[in-house]
Amino acid sequence: MTHFDTIDYLKYGNQKQQKAFQVLSDYAIFESLTTFNPILVGTIPIEIDIETSDLDIICKWSEKQHFIDFLTTHFSHFTDFKYWSREIHGQDSVIANFRIEDFEIEIFGQNLHPKEQFAYKHLIIEHQILEHYGEKFKEKVIALKKEGIKTEPAFAQLLGLKGDPYLELLKVNYKKIV
Repeated sequence: MTHFDTIDYLKYGNQKQQKAFQVLSDYAIFESLTTFNPILVGTIPIEIDIETSDLDIICKWSEKQHFIDFLTTHFSHFTDFKYWSREIHGQDSVIANFRIEDFEIEIFGQNLHPKEQFAYKHLIIEHQILEHYGEKFKEKVIALKKEGIKTEPAFAQLLGLKGDPYLELLKVNYKKIV
C-alpha cells in the first residue's frame, strides 16, 4: 500500500505525478509547510485525476490567523492567489488557492491533524476501494468526473451509497467490501 505521509511516491508514479513532485519540490511547497504537517490528498495521489484536477494539500494549524498570515506571506506572489475561511462539517477551515506552472494548488487547513480530516480519510478509503475493485472501477470514477461529478459523489454513485456522499463514504468499512 502506498504511504501518503510524504510525496516521495510521486517520483515513481505516472507522468502527472512525477510533474507534481517536480513542481512541489522545485518550489519547496512541502518544506515551507512542514510545521503544519502537510499531506497531499485528492485525486492525483490515487490516479483518478482529470485535466482540471488540482494539488490538494491539507494542513493542521493551531492559530488560524497565524496560518492565514503564513499562507499570505509565502504564497501570495503566485498567480491567482486567494484565500478564504469558512466552516466545513463543523470545523473552522482556511483554504488558499494559487497556480504554479500547470497546477492549481489548494492548501486546506483546519485545527485537526491532517489524518483526522475528511480529505485524508476519503483518500485512504478511496485508495482501498480502487485497490479492491481495480482498473474498470477506476475508469468509471474518471468517466463520472469528466462528466462534472465530484470525486466523493462519483464513488458514492458507483457504490450505491445514499445520503451525503462525503459522510457516507466515511462509513465504508474496507473489510466489508473485500
